[in-house]
Amino acid sequence: MAASDQAVMERWAGMALAVSAILALIAANSGFSGLYSAFLNFPIQMAIGDFAIAKPLLLWVNDGLMAIFFLLVGLEIKREFLAGELSDWRSALLPLLAACGGFAVPALMFVALNSGSAENIRAWAVPTATDIAFVVGLIAALGRLVPFSLKVFVLAIAIIDDLMAVVVIALFYTAKLSLGMLGLAFVCLAILIAFNRLGIRSIAAYMLVGIVMWAFVLKSGVHATLAGVALGFVIPLRTKAGATPLEDLEHGLKPWVSFLIVPIFAFANAGVPLAGTGLAVLFEPLTLGIIVGLFFGKQVGILGATWLAVRAGLSPKPAGSTWLQIYGVAILCGIGFTMSLFIGSLSFSDPALQDRIRLGVIVGSLASALAGVLVLQFAARREATGP
Repeated sequence: MAASDQAVMERWAGMALAVSAILALIAANSGFSGLYSAFLNFPIQMAIGDFAIAKPLLLWVNDGLMAIFFLLVGLEIKREFLAGELSDWRSALLPLLAACGGFAVPALMFVALNSGSAENIRAWAVPTATDIAFVVGLIAALGRLVPFSLKVFVLAIAIIDDLMAVVVIALFYTAKLSLGMLGLAFVCLAILIAFNRLGIRSIAAYMLVGIVMWAFVLKSGVHATLAGVALGFVIPLRTKAGATPLEDLEHGLKPWVSFLIVPIFAFANAGVPLAGTGLAVLFEPLTLGIIVGLFFGKQVGILGATWLAVRAGLSPKPAGSTWLQIYGVAILCGIGFTMSLFIGSLSFSDPALQDRIRLGVIVGSLASALAGVLVLQFAARREATGP
């Protein structure tokens, strides 16, 4: 895909995500709220003999469709580490340090604001995420206001951020385990690894075993979306015959994920009832911790880690960029939306607490988007007119 076509697709993907979130808010706060709730809670069951999976539509979206999103995440992570910007440790060091700063500082800010509630602490990882679709879409819309080196820098941060989110979900958001089902999932993973070693390039073969693995992971208590990541990791980058199964699958999935799966997820998860919600809710520790973590924590963590790494001589600053531009993209990384909402859905089962999380994510992400764009526009004007 040509760079110009890629930029256009990223802009439209960001717009599709934003429209879906707005529609969800309208649906949850209008005469359609009852229909919206019934839609999300519509029961769906799939069964093969005694093996059955019964969930409301919302969880089919979060556990099923999002597994495809995480498959794409797994493919992108593998490609970047084997053949992309993260394949050379010198190129990977700066975004790695920036991503670590952007992970640690929001988490610490959230914990500091919620230290009085052991229950709220479960949501500590919510403000650590960056929504790659929103951020990349906004940067694509800004065009020449963001140097190419910074676009690569932000994309690398987002990829590493996704990897850390996967680890967090596996370690901290796993329910009671069924070792039997988990064992069967590992058998499927072993088969997939064998496919890779044998040079099998049929995407259909990988997907068939991957679907079975997803079902076993879902039943095991480990979050089912991790099956998507594992499947992405075993798809071959290249075969001996020169085929590129990983890139072929990545390019095939991207439009479906960008324009269907992520917008559906946003529509299903962004509908926060605002009736009776006053400004006081924004200052409750749970909501405030997420807002502060996303808006302040991300920019402080990413900019601070980047500045320290450059000052220490560990890595050069992204070519052709100014510190003000770096600050602008650091703010944009506070758009947590999709991944933050997803982690939030794993944190609590209480609808009231989930609504607080959604509100915090929406406000923090919106503030980060607006402030980041304003800073980058100011940086461009300043560069054009001179100091």
